[in-house]
Amino acid sequence: MKTLIGLEIHVELKTDRKMFCDCKNTFGDDPNVNTCPACLGMPGALPRINNRAIEFAVMAGLAFNCDIDRTIKMDRKNYFYPDLVKGYQISQDDRPICQNGYVEIDVDGKKKKIGLIRIHMEEDTGKALHMQDNTTLMDYNRAGVPLIEIVTKPDIESGKEARAFIEKLRETLTELGVSDCKMAEGSLRCDCNINIVDGDFKTEITEVKNIGSTRSVEAALNFEEERHKKMVENRERGQKDTRRFDESKGETVLMRVKTTKDDYRFAYEGDIPIFELEEEFIDNIKKSLPELPDERRERIKKNYNLSDYDTNVIGSNKNLSDYFEKVQKATGDVSLTSNWIINELLRRLNEDETLIEDLKFGVEDFSYLLGLIKEEKINNNTAKKVFKEMFDEGTSPKEIIKRDGLIQISDEGAILDIVLEVIKENPQSIEDIKQGKDRALGFLVGQVMKKSKGKANPGVVNKLLIEQIKNN
Repeated sequence: MKTLIGLEIHVELKTDRKMFCDCKNTFGDDPNVNTCPACLGMPGALPRINNRAIEFAVMAGLAFNCDIDRTIKMDRKNYFYPDLVKGYQISQDDRPICQNGYVEIDVDGKKKKIGLIRIHMEEDTGKALHMQDNTTLMDYNRAGVPLIEIVTKPDIESGKEARAFIEKLRETLTELGVSDCKMAEGSLRCDCNINIVDGDFKTEITEVKNIGSTRSVEAALNFEEERHKKMVENRERGQKDTRRFDESKGETVLMRVKTTKDDYRFAYEGDIPIFELEEEFIDNIKKSLPELPDERRERIKKNYNLSDYDTNVIGSNKNLSDYFEKVQKATGDVSLTSNWIINELLRRLNEDETLIEDLKFGVEDFSYLLGLIKEEKINNNTAKKVFKEMFDEGTSPKEIIKRDGLIQISDEGAILDIVLEVIKENPQSIEDIKQGKDRALGFLVGQVMKKSKGKANPGVVNKLLIEQIKNN
């Protein structure tokens, strides 16, 4: 028994203008302000293709190991729906701009290549707003926004793999700068196709439409996989249908049954002449491609000898990896830098839903703080207190440490006076330590740190306490 899953992913391209006109391509504007005769399909209006959208499509194709078709041919995909004002969508049928690529995913430490059938360019449709009084309003700001549709082979075998694929796709496209891939805003929308094959028996394909998050993609496919498995057990083929995912119930709901094959009556779009992409155009795009996530992770692991976990975390985002490399260069300490970035900096960024580029302090300040830890001028607990104020207020660590007098005391003579005082005040703890109760030593260290207002070097404190107790 084998699960077969194929994805169709629509990605809005981050161009300044729409695909075939000069209207703005922006999200969140008042309804119908970004429209014109061309994107509203008015008689006599002619489309003019967006060259930047072609560049973005080629960039995506190259990043996903595709063959690039130098011949650009656009087609009309005919169907009638309120969100499609022209009565047809300008798309690509038999000559998609990209074919035969793949995306490599990593699930539970196992790498797998998911094949791509095609990536083609098209325009988006308008958006229907269903009101509480059962009326429907149409917003055509989105009509004509440039899209690429990415169609996979049925190589995906689980909801977990599908989620990993979309996350990898989104990570790459975002770093390329071709899309912001915000699923909540509809910049990336996913349709899932699933069925199960058991020997000669197979269920009919179910399509789950317009899923709005990677978590929901995984959940919807898990639900469908179990539903199809029961159909196989009962030797029920089912029927080709389209469903939606109800997040509140965690299950899919039937929308419609496909009784006939869709007939879009594709025809060549005569208003956009066929043209050829020059080899130089493709070569220039290849040269301009940034370092892709897999390449970056491989380089970081090789250069800094990080663990797989640390490599995946730090290499997951270009801005984060750049930040790590700058701080590491300043501190000269890979372990200290990676530990603080992962355990302290990223934790606060995630808690506050803040991006690393929006930090209130610079690389120099963070490097200075880590340098003080490395030189044992402040201890880890003090550093965390300083970091908290840096993160919250943007105050420089130099100013905080000078203002509060936080430089660590490492002078053994100064610390010894406090150690002797604590030993004198806690005779029972000394007896407990001699009887093998190790927790008592931690208590004494804490008392010394308290009396020194956190400034004493914990390593020196521990050493002196052990020496004095042995000699007591």
